[in-house]
Amino acid sequence: MPMNPQSAPARPWRAVILDMDGTLIDSNAAHVHAWVEALREGGYEVSEDDIWPLVGMGGDNLLPAAVGVDKDSAEGKKLSERRGEIFRERYLPHLKPFPQVRPLLERMRRDGLRLMVASSSPKDELQCSLELAGVADLVEGASSGSDGGRSKPDPDVVEAALKKLGLAADEVVMLGDTPYDVQAAAKVNVPVIAFRCGGFRDEDLKGAIALYDDATDLLAHYDESPLAGSEGPD
Repeated sequence: MPMNPQSAPARPWRAVILDMDGTLIDSNAAHVHAWVEALREGGYEVSEDDIWPLVGMGGDNLLPAAVGVDKDSAEGKKLSERRGEIFRERYLPHLKPFPQVRPLLERMRRDGLRLMVASSSPKDELQCSLELAGVADLVEGASSGSDGGRSKPDPDVVEAALKKLGLAADEVVMLGDTPYDVQAAAKVNVPVIAFRCGGFRDEDLKGAIALYDDATDLLAHYDESPLAGSEGPD
């Protein structure tokens, strides 16, 4: 059920920045499996329990945290490339969106909200995910881990999404599912509505202006959510 820990009033947002993995598409477990398999192939003894708390980070932040390897080192590049191969070959074709994702985004569009994706995933993976989620036609663009800068919890991809929208932070709200979405958005003063479907606990998502189980939950409570009363561009 929804929870609004800060009792934030509805505001006239003009756009929504969307995280992809774990928010719109059920892919967090796949990312964990791909990292574990790639790291084990590389000789690192890691478990899913080691990687799950880091899901939502890009490789530049995950690799140092998980195994102390710099992504830009020769070893880091090799591990990142192998993770990508495993993910694309074994997992990406089988991913599915969470229920009611498209109807939720359609409701936002009917309200005049502009939609922009901000993901730590590489551009090619993100584009495939958008197609698999069936929402590529509803979003006007995306910032990805391929755009340069650092991944979440650094704010670079959120800041890039803001720039592409051409809007101020107080005109935008973000949907995300990990602590790193909340942290990244907070660094550029963008509030976050968080979903639990990515696998994190409520306490992990502290700082979100509202919490919902998933897209279905938010859509069912849309008229009482922080999105209610939003106004699109004049």
